[in-house]
Amino acid sequence: MMNPAFAAPPGLIDDFRQDRDASRLGTAWRLTTDRVMGGISEAQMTRAVIDGRPALCLTGTVSLENNGGFVQMNLDLSPDRGLLDASAYSGVRLIVRGDGADYNLHLKTAATRLPWQSYRAAFQTGSAWQEVRLPFSSFEPHRLVPTLDPARLKRLGIVAIGRAMSADVCIAEIGFY
Repeated sequence: MMNPAFAAPPGLIDDFRQDRDASRLGTAWRLTTDRVMGGISEAQMTRAVIDGRPALCLTGTVSLENNGGFVQMNLDLSPDRGLLDASAYSGVRLIVRGDGADYNLHLKTAATRLPWQSYRAAFQTGSAWQEVRLPFSSFEPHRLVPTLDPARLKRLGIVAIGRAMSADVCIAEIGFY
């Protein structure tokens, strides 16, 4: 019998309780930095248990040198790189903690064909675990025109971007609400 404290809520993408590298969707988390375009930012993605919660953490240094400026951990939302329909939900829910800085959640859809295109919503972290809810309506298109269509999601990313900074953010749970 499953312990109700660990039962997966509807819309759960990952809670990092599984002893494998894949998310609950069956896709693997990846680390990406601006080095893919010549930047010099550095980052690490690690699993940890913090205050009894399994988590995935992004740490590193964001540098604006060489036209850089981001570090991220991202996840394809479909094992076959297809589309995920989240239109039955209102947005994305995170259990998050960090260094008090602002971070972004980026969504990619069928409309985001170029690497720099995304739908972005910012959230702030604190030193204690907190729930953050980001309604789909709060995601702003970046370098594209169409508004976000939650029925055509491809990928999500937790991102430190746009300013020189030390990144330190952990997520214990992510999903749709």
